[in-house]
Amino acid sequence: MQLAEWLGIDQANLSRHERACRPTVRLDKLEQWARMLRIPRRLLWFHVEPDASDSGGSPVVPSTIAATTPVSGDDDMQRRQFLRATGAAVTLGAVGSGALTGTNEQSTLVAEVRQMIAAFRASDNRYGGSHSRSSLAAYFNRTVKPQLSVRASTGLFAAAAEMQHLAGWMAYDIGQPELGRYHLREAVRLCRRAEDVPLAAETFAGMSHQAAFQGAADTAVDFALAAEQASASVDLPVLTAEINILAAHGHALKGEKSECLHALREGERAFERGGGETPPWLTYFDDAYLAAKTAHVFRELGMPAEAETYARRSLRMNEGYERGRLFNTALLASSLADQRRVEEACAEGGQAVAMLQQVRSVRATAYLSDLARRLAPFDTASVRELYERMHEVGVATPEA
Repeated sequence: MQLAEWLGIDQANLSRHERACRPTVRLDKLEQWARMLRIPRRLLWFHVEPDASDSGGSPVVPSTIAATTPVSGDDDMQRRQFLRATGAAVTLGAVGSGALTGTNEQSTLVAEVRQMIAAFRASDNRYGGSHSRSSLAAYFNRTVKPQLSVRASTGLFAAAAEMQHLAGWMAYDIGQPELGRYHLREAVRLCRRAEDVPLAAETFAGMSHQAAFQGAADTAVDFALAAEQASASVDLPVLTAEINILAAHGHALKGEKSECLHALREGERAFERGGGETPPWLTYFDDAYLAAKTAHVFRELGMPAEAETYARRSLRMNEGYERGRLFNTALLASSLADQRRVEEACAEGGQAVAMLQQVRSVRATAYLSDLARRLAPFDTASVRELYERMHEVGVATPEA
């Protein structure tokens, strides 16, 4: 009843929105409701013009990863109810872009953009986001953005959305989460023009992933919910698996073990079911990636032995994912440290530090700093030696 009053509608109308198979897509209504509920602009996939009372602010670009304080209390309840009431507002097929199929010139451009995305993605996976993020931004602004007129093809909008999605991950990787969220919101906006429901859901999943990394458990769960609702009409088991695993991570961070394990089981079932052609932007989610996320979940649940099992499995990964290999090696080391197996943890940690010489990633240094924190209770020669090696490559340790 209170939510209905906030939104300026009656309870029956609100109930219809909550039960609707096709969620609200009218931007004027969504903007009005977002203002009434004081939803921070950084959490919205659509644009809301600032006014005197809007404290959301423009994207701020920090130089390092900063912890995000989870929204709590009334703001937390309002955000979650807003997401549920609007169904994340991405029944994209109901919107209709009115875009043309595209000229031969645009078709050629789409093919070029997709080739560039593949090259940028390969560089990102191998060397980290800072290696080519500026080049991607320059290419998008110079070559792609000017072509996104009202008569652009759905194919070009889809390619532009995928490039913005990748830009969001790159910004996140170099420690600029606000800029990353901006790019992901742009990706969702472009997905609407392209009527690309799966990529929109994947983008919400990315927002969940980033929120979990920053410790914002409630936000991680909320964006996993948004991804689930956005993908309701999509038969893509790998995407369903990813969304459930991300929801499990959020629940684990909140200490909700029952909900966490349920989501984890659902994710594993969906992955085992498989089927269908995996889009290029989701090929990274394989057995190794699933194992890594599962290891994170068990580690957050305080089950380091189970985390170790999955962390070891995550290292059976394909070539070309050097950054991911560094992440997973540090993850294994942290699970060993949590079991007080200090020498083994230091050995794995040393391998991860060595990998940092070719990977430029703020997330990578954050993984290693977390390992250093977990080893802090153990004042041994191996720990001190590992700390020294970390200092040499710029990784913060508890004694620094």
